[in-house]
Amino acid sequence: MRSCLFKVLCMGPIPTHFSFIMDGNRRYAKKMDMGEGAGHRAGFFALVSVLKYCYEVGVKYISVYAFSIDNFKRRPEEVKTIMDLILEKTEGLLEEGSIADQYGVRVYFVGNLKLLSEQVRIAAEKVMEATAHNTRCVLLICIAYTSCDEIVNSVRECCKDKMEVVNEHSAIQLVDIEKHMYMGVAPDPDILLRSSGEKRLSNYQLWQTTHCTLYSPTALWPEISLLHVVWGILKFQRSYAYFEKKKKKML
Repeated sequence: MRSCLFKVLCMGPIPTHFSFIMDGNRRYAKKMDMGEGAGHRAGFFALVSVLKYCYEVGVKYISVYAFSIDNFKRRPEEVKTIMDLILEKTEGLLEEGSIADQYGVRVYFVGNLKLLSEQVRIAAEKVMEATAHNTRCVLLICIAYTSCDEIVNSVRECCKDKMEVVNEHSAIQLVDIEKHMYMGVAPDPDILLRSSGEKRLSNYQLWQTTHCTLYSPTALWPEISLLHVVWGILKFQRSYAYFEKKKKKML
């Protein structure tokens, strides 16, 4: 039935890049009277399902907001619980039969990785190296990430480049900034889904979402299902002609 549904969806345009803000894990744990960290673990299983649906329907790039730089300000116990889960699931991507192995996924960890513990950073680097040969689809995990940090880092890198070559063309151009963006390894998102009904971007992909459909279902992240992915793609298809027209005007 899912295959039939996806064939119908494919009669229209399919987003190249589907982005997600995974909001509501803590509220879900409270709602279900679960222990600390259980909401994030439930959220991981929802993420695996969402990734499978997106890859099956033909989405090439998926990005997820896994951990903001601002999240480091939470209680140390909560940060440690989340980081332990991230480490566990990151190492799991190296195993045979993982979603990266099944679907030929190339994985990027996107953000200021220097802020991560050495153990998590090394695991992330191993996954990126191990999946570098995969070409079927791409998963970008935004961790220790905010758009402000991304933009500042990009400008800093541009300045370093320009200091090495001083001539009449040394002024920083738009293309220079975009080249150094953390998200520069992927096209801009076509649709961004934020769960839990929130309509804020929360310092996520601010640079990249100029021509992007926004979708905010009320379901908490662990409750996100096939239905929400389908509705997100339908919303993208409804606004596709409008955004394509806007993009052409920018050229």
